[in-house]
Amino acid sequence: MRHRLEHYFRFRELGSNWRTEILAGCTTFVTMAYIIFVNPAILHETGMPLTAVVAATCLCASFGSILMGALARYPIALAPGMGLNAYFTYTVCKGMGVPWETALGAVFLSGIAFLILTAIGVRQMIVSAIPFELYAAVAVGIGLFIAFIGLHNAGIIVASPATLVTMGNLRDPNTALAVAGLLMIAALLAWQVRGAILIGILATTVLGAIFGRVHWQPQSYSFHDLTSTALHLNIRGAMGVGLVEIVFVFLFVDLFDNVGTLVAVGKQARLFDASNEIPGINRILFSDAMATVVGSLAGTSTVTSYIESAAGVAAGGRSGVTAITTGVLFLAALFVAPVVGAIPSAATAPALIVVGSLMIAHASEIPWTDPTLAIPAFLTIVTIPLTFSIANGLAFGFTSYVILKIARGEFARVNWLMYALAILFIARFIYLGSG
Repeated sequence: MRHRLEHYFRFRELGSNWRTEILAGCTTFVTMAYIIFVNPAILHETGMPLTAVVAATCLCASFGSILMGALARYPIALAPGMGLNAYFTYTVCKGMGVPWETALGAVFLSGIAFLILTAIGVRQMIVSAIPFELYAAVAVGIGLFIAFIGLHNAGIIVASPATLVTMGNLRDPNTALAVAGLLMIAALLAWQVRGAILIGILATTVLGAIFGRVHWQPQSYSFHDLTSTALHLNIRGAMGVGLVEIVFVFLFVDLFDNVGTLVAVGKQARLFDASNEIPGINRILFSDAMATVVGSLAGTSTVTSYIESAAGVAAGGRSGVTAITTGVLFLAALFVAPVVGAIPSAATAPALIVVGSLMIAHASEIPWTDPTLAIPAFLTIVTIPLTFSIANGLAFGFTSYVILKIARGEFARVNWLMYALAILFIARFIYLGSG
């Protein structure tokens, strides 16, 4: 049995073994386990029960990672995506007033659409149609969006009637605690400590408890608490609240986040073949889509591949056993659900700021000397956080790109799909402007 498994996971071909793969899986888990605390902290603002979201986060991360490892046999772990959870909470639920049950319905529909697009091969066509520089800009914009939310939750940035935003009171105990947590996580990252974000969240919580900033009362914990979001999605309702826009954003961001992760991890793990393609990529995309569907049923926002998987690859992970190990650890993490209520926002806010800062690295992939790419990329980056909407960033970026290419006389170089998307976005602007 053991030899069959080693043959299935191609241990000899990849030059790996059980010990290396399991340790690599543990490494990946430690580097991305912060999502167990951060994702519920964000989604809880929609009114979703905290412990239920923790459970949903652990379950879908476990399911997605194990499926990726067992079916696609790649060392890529999955969990609810940062940025997508912010869009779910702050744009769809709080901005548009959509109930979280309906938003989950939109996530489910985007997952089904993902499965269909994967089955008929459209995902590759979409990837080739959109310039790489634009989805690099989307990643940067989402990073700023996440960081802005973290700075606001920490009290470092507050609203101002005179200047829109201004610096908060750094002497406020909660803000001071958040600043201490931010410095702590930054220092751990500077020393290249694995699991720096998770360690920083826990250490900040302990520090807050010492100074009386953690207010938590133990409560009963039962299976019923975990099911208060499961199967509560409202699919019919999702079809009546801007279905196309909401589903498209979930679909688009997940698509390119997944592709970016595949490229980054694939290069590091030497997964590309001679033709510079990843063998069995459809199984990878199928695993990602199924995880999103299961995540919506369990009660969380879109699930996607995690760039933190690169940490496991750096530790020697090459096969699906790495992802399976990570998935098993996420399942074991279900037992932390009762204590997540003790994590103050001052501890999770620094994590958002740091995760946002890490995503800014994608700005180096944009050719800033080419106005036809630099201006659409810039508009994408600034409109996402400043309008508090990923959809607006995509609309400004895509539309300006097509218009500039036409103005430059390079309309023949633009894929027809980009024209279709630009027309849809212009129609969206007209629709929003008529309200």
